[in-house]
Amino acid sequence: MNILQAFWEALESLAANKMRSALTILGIVIGVASVIAMLAIGAGAENTITGEIQGVGSNLLFVLSGGGKDVRNPQHLTTGDTEAINDPFQAPSVKNAAPALQGGGEVSYAGESTNTSIYGVTPPYAEVRSINLSEGEFITEAHVLGRASVALLGTGVAEDIFGRKSGLIGETVRIEGQNFRVIGVLEEKGGSAFSDEDDQIIIPITTAQTRLIRRSTQDRVDVIFVQAVSAEAIPQASEEISQILRTRHRCKIGEDDFTIITQQDMIGVASSITGVLTIFLGGIAAISLLVGGIGIMNIMLVSVVERTREIGLRKAVGARKQDILVQFLAESLLLSVVGGMVGIGFGWVISTVVGKIAVANDVALNPAIDLNSILLATLFSVAVGLFFGIYPANRAASLQPVEALRYE
Repeated sequence: MNILQAFWEALESLAANKMRSALTILGIVIGVASVIAMLAIGAGAENTITGEIQGVGSNLLFVLSGGGKDVRNPQHLTTGDTEAINDPFQAPSVKNAAPALQGGGEVSYAGESTNTSIYGVTPPYAEVRSINLSEGEFITEAHVLGRASVALLGTGVAEDIFGRKSGLIGETVRIEGQNFRVIGVLEEKGGSAFSDEDDQIIIPITTAQTRLIRRSTQDRVDVIFVQAVSAEAIPQASEEISQILRTRHRCKIGEDDFTIITQQDMIGVASSITGVLTIFLGGIAAISLLVGGIGIMNIMLVSVVERTREIGLRKAVGARKQDILVQFLAESLLLSVVGGMVGIGFGWVISTVVGKIAVANDVALNPAIDLNSILLATLFSVAVGLFFGIYPANRAASLQPVEALRYE
């Protein structure tokens, strides 16, 4: 018996029990669709998170206070540290560095109010963080030196208190009960997995230090954003910054009281987390595919019992053991392959629906189905068909013709 004939007879046999075959295929369909959808959602989440991190800038480093838990009497980052990092002789791989204070508070206007994030920054912050404005101007050195009561609004904050995003230059808002003049509105960026860049207010760092975000010392900052001269220079820039801070903070060997985070670090951590979640979700989905395989074995065993006399008759007229084996393996393989193909289609539909639901709810998630996940699901479904079809097929092939013909 050739392969083509075996599959043709398998198709006729399965067509004779359409409802039973359809229900068996359904188990494989659900399993494959679940695997495809879960892998697509996991890949989409990873692409979204890494895209958001890369969108900040490919040559950005974050310098934070605090090192290992064994560090004693750690020093905080200061504006002096920022000036040292900006020194081209000490850090030639650094293009620019911008300190920032981070806090939160209430902003109000004409009876409307909202709670938002407040950032105290210097003029270089705009370049380092790739800040664009929809109108107005960014903070200048004059604002910083004069501790000016000026502010830039995110579009989310503007919508909440003014009900519009434009024509706000010169308006006066109250931040924690103090008057600030609006000098600009940030370009709309939308929310992300980490923060909503439209829900923020930016003010001069000196104004924040003296009036809104008080720290233990006047020159203390929460974070220093550093822009390397290029993405390739990030490792060298990180080493230069480390040497500067170790000298200034008089750190002992192996006891840095600061932490430098690069985008590669953040992407690596994010990819690791989403990878584990994807494998976890895919594993759960694969259980349903395993259940579908057990369904194939069950149906094939029933088929062997029902067709015992047919098997005996085939053997009596010259069918070999391998012919019977191939016939039943072809049936189980056909069930799994058809279920796998339909399951891939359903998986694509589920992924598309999830993506549309995410868009409707303003969630940045775009499920991504790649060729690897399709091949994995297909090969897995074929393997399930073969694995769970071997025992019934071998049982059928091992029947003795005389005993099979006597079977009632």
